[in-house]
Amino acid sequence: MNEISFIEDKEQVCALAPVAYAPIRLHVLVCAGKSCTNVGSAEVKEAFERELKARELLFGKAKKGKNPQGSIVLTECASVGFCAVGAAVMVYPDGIWYAQVRASDVPEIVESHLVNGRVVERLALLKLPAAKTQAA
Repeated sequence: MNEISFIEDKEQVCALAPVAYAPIRLHVLVCAGKSCTNVGSAEVKEAFERELKARELLFGKAKKGKNPQGSIVLTECASVGFCAVGAAVMVYPDGIWYAQVRASDVPEIVESHLVNGRVVERLALLKLPAAKTQAA
């Protein structure tokens, strides 16, 4: 196994990771655990990708139809612990965990929450306060 060298220069690291320069404001995580997959989490993730691409909000490579200056990252993740009421979707740093999300709910989540900052109450299972930074 090759040893990975540590890059000391932060600018060099950032040049290798374009996300470091993107105006990211939200991270959407869609559960891909077994139970969530059984109730359509793959379709939910596809719907998020479609909606966010259409609005040019999805961060990623342009050659993949995404926006290098997009403000939202979309990630598939492992089980988040409440797959019995999946598909589960989490929005960070807002601290909102949505349950029972279907692909048909995604346009509403994108428009209401991701674009306009209003939580979709009927799907919000948990609301965790986001950490607030305080001036020193």
